[in-house]
Amino acid sequence: MKRNNTQSIGEILRDFFEDNTELYEKIMEVRISRIWSRLLGPMSNQYTRQLYVRDRILYIYLNSAVLRSELLLSKEHLKASLNKEIGSAYLFDVVIR
Repeated sequence: MKRNNTQSIGEILRDFFEDNTELYEKIMEVRISRIWSRLLGPMSNQYTRQLYVRDRILYIYLNSAVLRSELLLSKEHLKASLNKEIGSAYLFDVVIR
């Protein structure tokens, strides 16, 4: 018996998340926070006060003025690196405060 309507698990999950955007947003926020600590190292976690995603914009609140100025200079590179690690162009912008 041959199945005509076969889909991979990835396609099924992609369809599920397209229908449930709230769940997709939360999963992406968790993935971004994990990638953040992996990209910038454990020292950045010490200076990161708050990190969240709203309307596909990443908001980062930092305690260190030096780290803030360094990240502001490389904001576009940071956004590109995060999007590359996620595997899609999810983030529109990065706001560093």
